[in-house]
Amino acid sequence: MTTPAAPSVLSFRPSDAVQRVIDTSLRVQQPQSSGDLVSLAMGEPDFDTPQQVRDAAAKALQDGYTHYSPLLGEPALRDELAIRIGGLLGSSVSTNDVLVTQGGTAGLAAAILGIVNPGDKVVIPDPTYSLYADLVSMAGGTIVPVPLAEDLHWDLDALAAALDGAKMFVFCNPSNPTGIVHSRAELEALAAMVAGTDILVLSDEAYSDLVYTPEPFTSALEIGGLAGRTIYCQTFSKSYAMTGWRVGYLWGPADVIASAARVHNTFNGSMNTAVQLAALTALQTCGPDIERMHASYKVRRELMYNGLKDVPGLTVSSPEGAFYLFPKYDADLPASEMVAHLRSHGVAVRPGSEFGRHGEHHLRLSYAASAEAITAGVERLAAGFAALK
Repeated sequence: MTTPAAPSVLSFRPSDAVQRVIDTSLRVQQPQSSGDLVSLAMGEPDFDTPQQVRDAAAKALQDGYTHYSPLLGEPALRDELAIRIGGLLGSSVSTNDVLVTQGGTAGLAAAILGIVNPGDKVVIPDPTYSLYADLVSMAGGTIVPVPLAEDLHWDLDALAAALDGAKMFVFCNPSNPTGIVHSRAELEALAAMVAGTDILVLSDEAYSDLVYTPEPFTSALEIGGLAGRTIYCQTFSKSYAMTGWRVGYLWGPADVIASAARVHNTFNGSMNTAVQLAALTALQTCGPDIERMHASYKVRRELMYNGLKDVPGLTVSSPEGAFYLFPKYDADLPASEMVAHLRSHGVAVRPGSEFGRHGEHHLRLSYAASAEAITAGVERLAAGFAALK
């Protein structure tokens, strides 16, 4: 009887693109919440997707919408998106420049990988959503992080200096993780900085319907000085509680969107048709649902803010938008260790350092949780801080 040969042991190393992400990424995967742990770490709505959206998807499947969709997306959905984008711009836009993507994540990836060459400078705020830096690393670009001001808004002088020679500036508004909202004045200042350059601006406005400032939200699309250079990235995940549906979209200069579409078509292919038809229903019918969820978040925001501002050693940021608070603490403990310490006291949060080096000694807390969870979580967080004294 012949003894089978031992399987070969292959020598494997990830591609350089993947290795760059491994070497530089600050993103962390927290342990799964279990037992009586209260989680204030979530980055998604805790609401169910509105019923009429689910019904629309079911009907689309029942009606036989189970085949490939056009690579740029369903024309009816893109037409509706073009109307909405045109409303922000104050002028009509071509449906051909709208790309439906596999969630906002794939939109960001398509834009960055379709634009950035090895060595290109890409400026990002610090802290900010950590995916941006990972995508720039994958493309081989050079990340230029710009520390925020004390109030967590842009340090305009530092930003102006960093933009010199840059290919692109990427930001989210409202901001994940800080929960602040960049004002019209800030966006106008950005427009002045990039005037006369070829710098592109990628504006991720996933949380634009979740704003609590006295002034209405200003999209980058509404700033005349940013016209012709803005790539607008949006998602159905936050406004419509559709995180698991994975549908987003991009709009921008025609040649930029064509490049992004090439990346998206190569990586992802066409979107699920039934999901796109459900997204169209969301656009057309979910205004009241957005208002309902916004009102609930507003109450929870006040509950969390009022609880945190009384915790000794914690400085709470202004809760302007999204569903996050980004408090700073004065304990001499790195954020990753602070998160582990707080888990031992029964509450899960995210370390500020996950979102940039200057997020150290901050925590990101989400109020996309029930009032009961927020109350219990803040109490446990306070107990955890008290134990450090």
